[in-house]
Amino acid sequence: MAVEGEHQLQTNGHAKQAEESANSVQSKELRKKKRKKFLIFVALSTLFQIAVTLFSSLYIMKVRTPKFRIRSATFDVLSKNAENSSFNITMNAEFGVKNANFGPYKYRDSTIYFFYNGVNIGEAFVSHGKAGFKSTKIFNVLVNLSSKDIPKDSKLRNDTNSETLTLTSKSKLEGKVALIFVLKKKKSTEMDCTITVGLADKVIRDIDCD
Repeated sequence: MAVEGEHQLQTNGHAKQAEESANSVQSKELRKKKRKKFLIFVALSTLFQIAVTLFSSLYIMKVRTPKFRIRSATFDVLSKNAENSSFNITMNAEFGVKNANFGPYKYRDSTIYFFYNGVNIGEAFVSHGKAGFKSTKIFNVLVNLSSKDIPKDSKLRNDTNSETLTLTSKSKLEGKVALIFVLKKKKSTEMDCTITVGLADKVIRDIDCD
């Protein structure tokens, strides 16, 4: 009986050791899985932060040049004299400053110049303003265009006879783009547009801007 009891104790001891060993292996496996999950989480978090940083630096924080363009125009007065090759135009022009940045673009006062065949025929003042976050600032300008300073040459005579004038409009806006309303970057934009005017029907036939 004593031998039998001793054998049972040894059996129980071996069983307990086996159970403890199994629990230890299982515990190590759980810790290993947790470490693996933690490392995966850290790697994914790091990749996400890198992606956000790249997106911010390449897209959100990138400063784009605003676009300054003449959009349309109408005429309050349009008179021409083919005999003495002259014209006098009062034009109401609509301009737009398109801002594609993730922050407002504030520009200073400027001047718009109008030319015929390289000769200045009129100017218009642009008051300082702001094109908002990814939006277009639209404003109107009234300008008088006159041929009084243009030499009376064959080109002007031919254009007035053909009822078509080709004008150019140039200007430059200087200002700053405020990114996230804190970081400010200087940015200037230039306008260079060609305007085809129909004298007979008193309309803008075409506007082409670079």
